[in-house]
Amino acid sequence: MRIPSLLVLLLASLTACGTASPTVRADATTAAATEASAPDGSDTRRTLGPGDLVDVRVYQEPEHSGVWAVSPEGTIDYPLCGKLHLAGRTSGTAADVLRECLARYLRHPDVSVAIREYNSKKVFVFGEVQKPGTFTYVEGMTIIEAITMAGGLTKLASPNGTHVARQTEGQQQKIRVPVKDIRDGQEKNFSLQPGDIVFVPESFF
Repeated sequence: MRIPSLLVLLLASLTACGTASPTVRADATTAAATEASAPDGSDTRRTLGPGDLVDVRVYQEPEHSGVWAVSPEGTIDYPLCGKLHLAGRTSGTAADVLRECLARYLRHPDVSVAIREYNSKKVFVFGEVQKPGTFTYVEGMTIIEAITMAGGLTKLASPNGTHVARQTEGQQQKIRVPVKDIRDGQEKNFSLQPGDIVFVPESFF
């Protein structure tokens, strides 16, 4: 009988595919869904690090409002509070730290923190772009913005062959991103994360 033999071969093939490689290939839609599934509490993309700039605003307290740089030790030198350790915190939890300190001196301080620049976090763009290199991650950065910062595509580029290498839970994903289709408005833009490596291959046609 040939049917059982075909079933055995099919099962063996499926087993091999399931264990071949941890590398994941996905289009921009799949990648966006994976990104959205991560809870905000564990999202390290938005945490502060040395060199980042934080914009602190305290309602009706201009002397306590302004922009501070996170030091190499992960702190800012804040009025009344001295050195506050903010590295590893999000803008929300950084505001909590400032609010707790200011509550000793002000009545019900209304504090907000925005991250002005993510100098501690980088993205990398290589391949067929005019100026390959390392660029500072900015909140909400898209792949189109990153490629633009790298001087745009060369004439030899294959934009729809672009892929992003991303570390997720200790494993590397390889995500195909159709840059030409995004540029032409046929696909949604793709959001980058700190540490992403964008590679634009050469076209063979």
